[in-house]
Amino acid sequence: MKLRGRALAVAALLGIAAIAVSQPPPPAPAATAPPAPVFSTAATLAGAPLLAALRAGGYILYFRHTATDFGENDAQMTSYENCATQRNLTDAGRADARAIGAALRELGIPVARVLASPYCRTLETGRLIFGRAEPSQAVRGGPVEADAQRYAELRTLLSTPVLRGTNIAIASHGNPYRAVAGGPYLAEGEAAVIEPRGDEGFRVVARITRDEWATLVRMRGPP
Repeated sequence: MKLRGRALAVAALLGIAAIAVSQPPPPAPAATAPPAPVFSTAATLAGAPLLAALRAGGYILYFRHTATDFGENDAQMTSYENCATQRNLTDAGRADARAIGAALRELGIPVARVLASPYCRTLETGRLIFGRAEPSQAVRGGPVEADAQRYAELRTLLSTPVLRGTNIAIASHGNPYRAVAGGPYLAEGEAAVIEPRGDEGFRVVARITRDEWATLVRMRGPP
C-alpha cells in the first residue's frame, strides 16, 4: 500500500509538471511608446549669451519675411514664379532685409544653408539677408489650421540637430511657425532662434526683432 501511495504521488507530481510545461509563457509587457516630441517656446537666451550661442552654431534661424504691402494678396496667384500675383516686399522691407544681413555678417554668425518658402517675398528676404536662398516646399506657407501632415516636414526639420560651428536659416511665413510652435506670431522681419533636440522635438530659445540685430552689433565682442 505504501508503494502504491508513493507511485500515485509521483504520478500526480509528474502530471502537474506536464501541465505547467504545456502552459504558454506569460505575455511580454507591452512596449513603451517613445515620448511625444516636446515643442518648447520658452525663450532662454538674450544679449551676450545669445550672441555666443549663435557664433558657436547648432541652431536654426527661422525668419518671417520682412515688411510687405498688405494692399496686395495671393488670391490671384498663378505660380510661385509670378510675383505680380503675390504679396511682395515693400522698399522698406528690402532695406530691413539688407540691414539684417549686414548685422549678421558683422556679428560673425555662420550660416551654412538657407531655405526659403517658394513665394517671392520669402525668397527675396532670404536672398537679401544671406545672398542666397534655396526654395523648399518643407517651409512653404499655408493656413495655421492645416491638416497634421501639412507641416510634418517643417517639424522634422526644426527637430533635426545642426552641426556645431554653423547654423541653418529659414525664410518663411507667420502661419507655419504659429502652427508648429504656437503663438504669438512672429512680426515681419522677426526671427526665432530654434534649438533642434532630435527625438525630443525643438526649443525656441530666443526671438529677435528686426531692430534687435543692431543692438547685438553695438554690444558685440570680437567674433
